[in-house]
Amino acid sequence: MRPEPQGPAQADKACSASKKYLGLVSGLSVVGTIGVTWCIWCQKTVHDECMQNSLKNETCNLGEFRNLIIPPYYLFSVSQMRKDKKMDYVKLASSYGQHWTPLIILANTRSGNNMGETLLGQFKTLLNPVQIFDLTKTTPAKALQLCSWLPFNSARILVCGGDGTVGWVLDAIDDMKIKGQERYVPQVAILPLGTGNDLSNTLGWGAGYAGEVPVEHILRNVMEADGNKLDRWKVQVTNKGYYSLRKPKVFTMNNYFSIGPDALMALNFHAHREKSPSLFSSRIINKAVYFFYGTKDCLVQECKDLNKKIELELDGERIDLPNLEGIIVLNIGYWGGGCRLWEGMGDEPYPLARHDDGLLEVVGVNGSFHCAQIQVKLANPVRLGQAHTVRLILKNSKMPMQVDGEPWAQGPCTVTITHKTHALMLSHSGEQTDDDVSSVSEQELAKDQTDEDT
Repeated sequence: MRPEPQGPAQADKACSASKKYLGLVSGLSVVGTIGVTWCIWCQKTVHDECMQNSLKNETCNLGEFRNLIIPPYYLFSVSQMRKDKKMDYVKLASSYGQHWTPLIILANTRSGNNMGETLLGQFKTLLNPVQIFDLTKTTPAKALQLCSWLPFNSARILVCGGDGTVGWVLDAIDDMKIKGQERYVPQVAILPLGTGNDLSNTLGWGAGYAGEVPVEHILRNVMEADGNKLDRWKVQVTNKGYYSLRKPKVFTMNNYFSIGPDALMALNFHAHREKSPSLFSSRIINKAVYFFYGTKDCLVQECKDLNKKIELELDGERIDLPNLEGIIVLNIGYWGGGCRLWEGMGDEPYPLARHDDGLLEVVGVNGSFHCAQIQVKLANPVRLGQAHTVRLILKNSKMPMQVDGEPWAQGPCTVTITHKTHALMLSHSGEQTDDDVSSVSEQELAKDQTDEDT
């Protein structure tokens, strides 16, 4: 049994061996009693004497989260098998049942106003500490080595952090595929601690976590989650003119690429955060700074006449652009911290954007004020089309660009976006947001109308 190091809520307990009443238990302490051990996994409480005599050879059943826990004796057995050069993990894992999906926690303690630090402590009381990692101390690549000690296609990952942290982990998983470890690739769930959390929202994990839900509930959601795929895209930026001799910039995109006002807001925010990182530990403050730069751009309009400076091709077909200040290329359903950009609102029902269909949705915006209107459901974007391959040519001047929240200022160039790979994700079918409900309702109305017409 694993003793509880800190102790959750108090409870009346009886010794699991002798059945004698122990009193009020809190952690390792029992009111009026000494020499008592409480296992946090199976919840058994016993006298130390009973442990030695009656339960000495009894194995802990690991309790409610047995399907997520990596037991110490499993790791010991694997270590022995590796020494003996016997790698029959399947036979070893069969004793834990067919529903055993061991969970590895990867937490970015710098995300979410240090919420990650608190979560690490809480998860360590429910799971084996060896399966909990602080990404500020251990890189994803090193933490993911634990997957190779587990049965093929069994591991699950819970990433506690923002969309940037999720992208970091998915890059490390791609490296596993390159190294020939595809059979050990885990499925990925998200606990959103960042500012935007659009990928987390798309997969049903919510727009942000602030400790309102107990960690036990989070673990239950992970156990019940469904597997699906996420398209990942290669974004190649090739400079023109004198700078064309430089090696092209290559990014991996999970969420979206943009050029124009929303990239400018991200660039200004990034520059401000680099100067004063301690001021940006709160999700509310971060969104307030974004709002400030968006309001400023409404007055200055630094990205006007973008349509005169850029050419757009969708699957090789040139698109005639209306008057625009920005273009956004979407892979996922949510954008801008919780807005369903492609579907929009009103009497123009559009198919729900998918993140596993190999298609990108491309929209235009008329400035920061238009972006704000879209986010509060007072306007729709300019829908430019869907495509498997997107190509943008910036003919002159310098414009702000961003991929998944990583911004930069870019001179004349060609941007090519092509499909790269799939990531194995976990989605949570929780309660729908208002945007989800309205989008689904529009879809159903459109389908009913089509059925009537036919």
